[in-house]
Amino acid sequence: MEKIALTGVPETMLQTVFARAQETQKQNHKIVDEKAVELVSRLNYDFSLAKKDKTMSSGVIARTLVLDRMVKLYLHRFPDAVVINIACGLDTRCYRMQGYSHWYNLDLPEVMVLREKLLPEEGVITQIASSAMDANWAQGVAADGKPVLIILEGLTMYLTEPDVKQIFAIIAAHFPDVTVFVETMTPFIVKAVKEKSIEGSHAKFTWGVRNGKVLAALLLGFVFAEEHSLVEGMEIIAPVYRVIGKIPAVRNLSNRIIVLEERQGHI
Repeated sequence: MEKIALTGVPETMLQTVFARAQETQKQNHKIVDEKAVELVSRLNYDFSLAKKDKTMSSGVIARTLVLDRMVKLYLHRFPDAVVINIACGLDTRCYRMQGYSHWYNLDLPEVMVLREKLLPEEGVITQIASSAMDANWAQGVAADGKPVLIILEGLTMYLTEPDVKQIFAIIAAHFPDVTVFVETMTPFIVKAVKEKSIEGSHAKFTWGVRNGKVLAALLLGFVFAEEHSLVEGMEIIAPVYRVIGKIPAVRNLSNRIIVLEERQGHI
């Protein structure tokens, strides 16, 4: 059993892996993540708050459903792509996806110490211990002219606008042909919503953006392609969302996965 010494934003990764493990063990599960089940069984951690936090759990599963579908579609279009998962935590998507040429999992050094113990990765999966705001991490990625997909899941809502701009500036400077899937929260939800398990980790939502076009306007060199509300995932979890999800207020306030593209000539 691995005793956990993380706190703050890094600790939130434990709530998300628990949500995936818990969902996998349900009879009517909407996702299957056996790696998450294995990881939770090896963690010496009090998951009582995460167990009670149904809002957080539903959001994690909805996000997983939406992002898994999006990444699968991308890798179907670009089967030799390089994938970089920024702020990976204990994410296991690299084990559920096929078709990539190389997958890089990146997170803070203290997070990657734990990940390396629990998920020692090699071959076509590489671990990078670094802050996403330190440009040196990009030098450890060998893209070799291949399409690059970057996933930013569950991160931006804990940052500031300058932090987000810095991360995207690093991406633009090092990857001339890149697609970014970035999860964002609306400013209203940042201010109004508190999730018990997240607050218990002493983490706090700090930044949001209204939609993908507004985000693209903040970032030099990136263009808005499309966006997906997490309502799309909630419709699978709870069919009632097929009705209430059509209400603009519900759909617009949900977290979204924004697709941004950086192409040479746009900088």
